[in-house]
Amino acid sequence: MKNIDTAFRYIRGFTLLVVLGCVVICCFTLYKSFESVTLMQDKVYILANGKALEAYGSERKDNVAVEARDHVKTFHKLFFSLDPDDKVIKTNVTKALYLADDSAKRVYDDLKENGFYSGIISGNISQTVQIDSVAVDIGEYPYRFSCYARQHIIRTTSILKRSLITQGSLRNVSRSDNNPHGFLIERWTTLENRDLGVENRK
Repeated sequence: MKNIDTAFRYIRGFTLLVVLGCVVICCFTLYKSFESVTLMQDKVYILANGKALEAYGSERKDNVAVEARDHVKTFHKLFFSLDPDDKVIKTNVTKALYLADDSAKRVYDDLKENGFYSGIISGNISQTVQIDSVAVDIGEYPYRFSCYARQHIIRTTSILKRSLITQGSLRNVSRSDNNPHGFLIERWTTLENRDLGVENRK
């Protein structure tokens, strides 16, 4: 009887240990599974040129400064990159005007009224812009920005280099295909647009 009682206690203790071990392992497995699922939800895979690229999701506040600078750069490149082709000019300016309010539309209307775009077409002039830097203050909303750039106005015989400094503010709006960053440039003004020099083309 003693042997049976001792054996029963050993079996009961062993069984309890096995059950507790199984519970601990199950809880740990569930925890790691939820952790893995959470991590995977923050990742997406993008197929580009036949290669799978891993991208990570994050809160917008983590990338406000980066997105704001890219928004400003995109706007200036679209607005100031011009070729002697009416369709190219309209396409670029239309895309740029989706990124800004009527302050940019007024500048476009003034340039158009003064014959700036028709002069580019008739003179076979191309204009490019190189963004040197964009400073964005995200400490206060709406976010203020300043853009420092250089323009190259390419004529048949020469290249005119100009300094360009603009400023404005950024307001949050809904993201769309036309405005992927979800910002709108407001009160956009040009502080400086002066000649730096002329380079003769060979």
